[in-house]
Amino acid sequence: MKHILLIFGFAAFFTSQAQTGNLKGKVTDQNNAPLSDVNVALSNTSLGATSNTSGTYQINNLAPGSYTLTFSMVGYGTQTKSVTVYANQTTNVPVVALNPQQEQLNEVVVEGQNNKYLEREPSTSLRLKTNIAELPQNVQVISADLLQDQQATSIMDGVIRNVSGVTMLEHWGHFARINMRGFRLPAFRNGVNVQDTWGPLSEDMNTVERIEFVKGPAGFMMTAGEPGGFYNVVTKKPTEQFIANASFSVGSFDFYRGTIDVSGKLSENGKLLGRFNAMYQTSDSHRGNEDAARYGIAPSLTYKFSDKTSVTAEMNLQQAESYVGSAYVFAPSSAGYASLDRDFKFTNNDYPVTDIQEVTFFLNAKHEFSKNWSVEGQLAYLRYDQVGNSTWLLGLEENGDATRYVSKWDALSLGKFGQVYIYGKFNTASITHKVMGGFDYSEKKYWADWFESSVVDTTTPFNIYNPVYGDSPETNFDRSTSVQYRNGGTPYGANTVRAYYAQDEIGILDNHIRVTLAGRYTNLYTIGKTETDNVFTPRAGLSVDISPQFTAYALYDQSFLPQSGINSVGEILNDPVDAKDVEGGIKANFFDGKLTTTLGVYKIHKNKILVGDPAYPNDNFSVYSGEIESKGIEFDAQGQITPELNVILNYANTNVEDQSGSLVAGFAKHVSNGWVNYNFANTSVLRGFGASLGYQYQVDRSTWAWAADDTSDLPNYFRMDGALSWKNDKFRVQLNINNILDEYLYSGANYGTYLYWQSEPGINGRLTVSYSF
Repeated sequence: MKHILLIFGFAAFFTSQAQTGNLKGKVTDQNNAPLSDVNVALSNTSLGATSNTSGTYQINNLAPGSYTLTFSMVGYGTQTKSVTVYANQTTNVPVVALNPQQEQLNEVVVEGQNNKYLEREPSTSLRLKTNIAELPQNVQVISADLLQDQQATSIMDGVIRNVSGVTMLEHWGHFARINMRGFRLPAFRNGVNVQDTWGPLSEDMNTVERIEFVKGPAGFMMTAGEPGGFYNVVTKKPTEQFIANASFSVGSFDFYRGTIDVSGKLSENGKLLGRFNAMYQTSDSHRGNEDAARYGIAPSLTYKFSDKTSVTAEMNLQQAESYVGSAYVFAPSSAGYASLDRDFKFTNNDYPVTDIQEVTFFLNAKHEFSKNWSVEGQLAYLRYDQVGNSTWLLGLEENGDATRYVSKWDALSLGKFGQVYIYGKFNTASITHKVMGGFDYSEKKYWADWFESSVVDTTTPFNIYNPVYGDSPETNFDRSTSVQYRNGGTPYGANTVRAYYAQDEIGILDNHIRVTLAGRYTNLYTIGKTETDNVFTPRAGLSVDISPQFTAYALYDQSFLPQSGINSVGEILNDPVDAKDVEGGIKANFFDGKLTTTLGVYKIHKNKILVGDPAYPNDNFSVYSGEIESKGIEFDAQGQITPELNVILNYANTNVEDQSGSLVAGFAKHVSNGWVNYNFANTSVLRGFGASLGYQYQVDRSTWAWAADDTSDLPNYFRMDGALSWKNDKFRVQLNINNILDEYLYSGANYGTYLYWQSEPGINGRLTVSYSF
């Protein structure tokens, strides 16, 4: 602790000696309506900012002197304005109004050298009003441009490689089980925690604007959850600027996909905005005979009552088919992983498909009382329906004779959510305050029915070394009543959360030092418990500008998990798991702010975990015991090295152990990823062409279990992908090649007498043609 205080003491000293100033202002259209996403650049430098939804922007830590600001945006004319920066002052730039100019669209699209991978501000759904570089936390954003360059179609399509230390555990195939820092990440959508026991459905990227990964407990968003962090999917919203795009893709394994995205003004006065996204996709797998279709529609409307008040409503419907469990392959432990062909199929060709439908509704309202005070509220609803089956292993002999079974798996998940938050800014003398406070409500229920099954191999075993694919058993299971009324109607999981949160971000020395003090009070009801959990979790953060290029941060945060058990004398044990996170690091920018990096270290402790009572090994008694410690180092870099070269690079060293020193499964000790995109300059004969190359590398990895003596029996994982593209003002053509080295890639676990794994396809490709109207 003394060393940390010493570091920040030096940081504060150097900051106080720095003679820098700030700029801030607002951008509007010709009707004085705020313009978001306007590029504000300082001429002859690479510094700048982007206007937010209220049209405002701010550029900090500038050397005193005269500058020229350039304002540009797709569909609008460019403007410039001369400004002067004074030491230790914030200069207010007069309001700049941009006029529509259709010719500007072609100029910006052809350029193709914007900083595609760098997002400087969090989305409004994260509730934070501070740019990412100044937050006392590691937050990484995956931009829409990066998703397009990698041709990701769902969050399971390699998206996680863009953030340090994130891994995906193999699972049934219809949802993403994502881990970070050794713990499962809750799935958020537009700031709402939609995570349930076996879901939600993996998000289709056609409706996604960005994905935000927040590392650590993040008390400003979380109520009860794992301390590793969460990921927040931000959906596309209506825009004032007209957008009309269509794309068609073809690829390996009979992959076909079409998408449309249309947005713009729906009324002459510009108060009503609309957007409509739709997609349809069909595809087989590399195993064959698993043709599955998926489609989705996502309409949304925004009505602007005034410049200060707006309401947005959106619906997202996803309909998907999935062969749940068909990706699993089983073999005797003595045979080893990858002892069967990469395309080996464990299920029969007539294995039935599972139907899944998920629909979400969001209603969001915003109002600005003044330039310093605003309020935002949101209501959300989720319904997830699943009707189908899963498959698994009943028995396996050393000679490869397997007995398989198929079980019913119907599920229904319902979620109701409400949020309201107020934001404010004020000063006390020379100290600034950015305050936030509000209320969260969520009610989740999950029903599941897997209590009927049929044995596949009743007469002759299925031999994995000499497979004979016959007919699957009859799966007309009893579905005479809805899943929520079966088995007594008791949900498999249900909880209700009411939480209150308050935060003050205190700015000292012209906001060069920022202290965050916050706390959350949570009331949690969990089904099966007679009492509710009432927990207060504090949060404290520090962010210090060491120089215009370097910022140091430190964070203390807490989270908790509900649990329930009974001890040997009949007492109920229901104290929640307590988790504490301490972390710190350095955020730096290079190449005049075009490339940002974060280097951080962390340590997480989970305490009071219920385990089986060793004095009663044959009884279901529990005792409070154990502690899990997760610690590691993380590095992330994203942005631009030159106007033509965009990069993503990350590395994480992760270690998760229990109290006895045994490793806890669910992570890889070393994970490194990279993605490089080069777009040829407009002066080049290859104008419009681009090329990308990326890799994923994991060392000492585990999924559901470690091998003996806490060692990894999974081989190291290395995958290389690439892409070639060409575009002009209307067309974009892109070819992506995945697993270029044609490696046999898989993940799995060893359970003693048998092991299992899921393989990835060999070298495969996807071609997409897009057109902008």
